[in-house]
Amino acid sequence: MLVLGIESSCDETGVALYDLDKGLLAHHLHTQMALHAEYGGVVPELASRDHIRRVLPLTRACLADAGKTLADLSAIAFTQGPGLGGALMVGASFANALAFGLGIPVIGVHHLEGHLLSPLLSEPRPDFPFVALLVSGGHTQLMAVRGVGDYQILGETLDDAAGEAFDKTAKLLGLDYPGGPMLSRLAERGTPHRFTLPRPMLNSPDLDMSFSGLKTAVLTLVRQVEAEHGELTEQLRCDICHAFQEAIVEVLVKKSLKALKETGMKRLVVAGGVGANKQLRAGLNDAAARRRLEVFYPPLALCTDNGAMIAFAGAMRLKHAHAAGAFTIKPRWDLSALPAA
Repeated sequence: MLVLGIESSCDETGVALYDLDKGLLAHHLHTQMALHAEYGGVVPELASRDHIRRVLPLTRACLADAGKTLADLSAIAFTQGPGLGGALMVGASFANALAFGLGIPVIGVHHLEGHLLSPLLSEPRPDFPFVALLVSGGHTQLMAVRGVGDYQILGETLDDAAGEAFDKTAKLLGLDYPGGPMLSRLAERGTPHRFTLPRPMLNSPDLDMSFSGLKTAVLTLVRQVEAEHGELTEQLRCDICHAFQEAIVEVLVKKSLKALKETGMKRLVVAGGVGANKQLRAGLNDAAARRRLEVFYPPLALCTDNGAMIAFAGAMRLKHAHAAGAFTIKPRWDLSALPAA
């Protein structure tokens, strides 16, 4: 069973081929990072137009890499939501038209389900059940995952997502778009413990998180440093980046451990773009090793939005007879509304 996956929810066009027997055969990704850099953020109309330009060439490249043709496809999965309306429409239009022409099923996939299941593309792969830490530019959530479609939200951010906080803080520090990855690189050169920033809701009794106040604390710190030193030097900027990243990581690690303890589970799965962060991985790995817990991550190339996670999630849905699809998009879509497999 061969599934073509199409991802077009925001600013990355991803296409992949997943075979239920042989695994991931090919995946291609085009990022619009350079396109939006001039504007300091994603411009929805430009994103949609670029998806139109990229989706067909990427599909052809995937088929060529895998030595397959359109006739070999068993189904097509596409990101139905959540995401930018125009961007989602490109993927939905392409997937539905192609599936109709080939006479095969089309499967609308929830973007977050794709991220949640993406660590199952790695080796070794985690078994159900597990706690998932979904941490990206738009979402920061802790979930109990007991099977495909069986998701329970344990806690989430009450304001900014972790990735969003990275990008906004980077902008405060004068870093170019996209600022989050650049902030992480500068943090590696920072002096540990030179500055201390608050850990919002670190000791709250629940599993919710908050990161908008941390961004405000960085702004206050920058003003203090500039007043004291006259300017924000490169090393001072690195030191602030280190303090900011350290605060985010400590909150994510502690909340993840609390979620594992409360659920009685022993496996943690990390998904989403921020899951590629080196300090976060080191913190989670160290904490897990001391407590004899297991931590799983998707391959680094599959941490950001990609077609592989959509193809895989679509294949899982098809395998469990949930292949219903429609020419619709859901820019806002509650994960809890998904049917269990």
